[in-house]
Amino acid sequence: MKFLKKLFKWLVIFIGVLIVILYLTDTDYLIKAVRTIYLKGHTTAYLEDYKYFDNQKIDNDTPQPWPNHKNYNLVKETKALDSIHKVNETVAYVIIKNDSIWFENYYDGFNENSKTNSFSMAKSYVSGLLGKAIMEGHIKSLDQPVNDFLPHFNEDLAAKMTVGDLSSMASGTTWDEKYYSPFSIVTRAYFDDDLKKVMLGLNVETEPGKSFKYSSGDTQMLAMVIEKATGKKLYNYLAESFWKPLGSENATLWQIDSKDHDLVKAYCCIASNAKDFARFGKLYKDYGKWNGKQLLDSAFVAKSLKPVYPNGDAYGYGWWLKSIGNKNFFMMRGHLGQYVIVEPNDNVIIVRLGHSKGNDKVVGQFTADIDIYIKEAYKMMGDDY
Repeated sequence: MKFLKKLFKWLVIFIGVLIVILYLTDTDYLIKAVRTIYLKGHTTAYLEDYKYFDNQKIDNDTPQPWPNHKNYNLVKETKALDSIHKVNETVAYVIIKNDSIWFENYYDGFNENSKTNSFSMAKSYVSGLLGKAIMEGHIKSLDQPVNDFLPHFNEDLAAKMTVGDLSSMASGTTWDEKYYSPFSIVTRAYFDDDLKKVMLGLNVETEPGKSFKYSSGDTQMLAMVIEKATGKKLYNYLAESFWKPLGSENATLWQIDSKDHDLVKAYCCIASNAKDFARFGKLYKDYGKWNGKQLLDSAFVAKSLKPVYPNGDAYGYGWWLKSIGNKNFFMMRGHLGQYVIVEPNDNVIIVRLGHSKGNDKVVGQFTADIDIYIKEAYKMMGDDY
C-alpha cells in the first residue's frame, strides 16, 4: 500500500512538471490534443471531433430540399462499392443526377442529417468566399497583395504574396503539412486557442506565386484576409453568401480556435451532411448561379476550375481537378476521404463521407479510393465508363 501511495505521488509530480514544461515551451496545445483525440481512442482528427471544440453555429430558416430523381434508389451499390464502404468505413454515399437525388445510403448509425467534419473540403468554401469578396468589391482582384490586409507580411518575399497565391496554394511559406506529428504546425493550428498568433509566426521562404505546395496555412491566412476585407466574421459571411441562399436543410457548425479569439479553422472543420455539402458543388457546376440568381461571378468560377501552375495541374483556386478518360471532374476533398465530386458535362455529383480513405496517408495527392467511388457510381447509373 505504501508503495502504491508513493507511486501515485510521483506520478502526480511527474504530470505536474510535464504540464509546467508544456506551458513554458508554448506546447500546451498538446494537452488539448491528448484530451480530445488520443484519450478518445484516435490518432488523428475524426468525424465527430467537433463535439469537443468550440464552434459557431450557422443557421438557415429557408431550406430547399433536394428533389428525388424518378429512379430514386432503384439500384443498389455494386459489390466493389459495398466492399470499400466496409473497409473504409463510409458513413454517407450520395449520387445526384440532373440536380435530383438518384441514390443515397448511410452507414454506421449515421443518417442524412448527421453532422460530420468536412476537414479540407472547407477550403473550397473559403476560396468561394474570396470570389464573393471580389464580386462585392471588398477585394480588388486575385492579384491584390496580402499585406494590404495583413501588414505583418510586408517585407521581402512576403510583400509579393497575393490573395490569389493563398487560394491556389502558392504562398511560399514555411507551413509544413504533417498531420501525424504532434509537434507540426498543422497539429498546433488544430489545437491552439490562438490561431492568429500561429499564423503570424509563419515566414515566407520561397517566392510566392511560382509553384503549388499544398498548405492548409494558405487557406487559414486567406480567411484572415477575407475577414479584414469584409469586416465580417467568416462564419457569418458564409451564412449570408452561400449557406442560406443555397437552401441548406440543416444548420451547420464551424470550429473556432476559442471563444476568446473567435477565429474559424478555415482550412477545415465545417460540420455538416452529405446533401448540404453537395450544394456547393452544384453552385460551381452551374457557374455560380442558383435558382436564377448569380451568387458568384461566373468568370471567377471558370478560372477556379482550371490548373494554376504546371506542378499543380490537379489544383485550381480551392478545387481539385481530375480527368478520367474523357470525363473531367472537379472536387472538394477532406482528410479522411470526404469528397464532393462533380462532372459538369454529365450533370453528376457524387458525395462520399467516411472514417478513412484507406491505408494511403499521402497528403495533397489523389488516393485510389476516389477512382472506385467514381467508377462504381457510373456503373450503377449504367453509363459507359
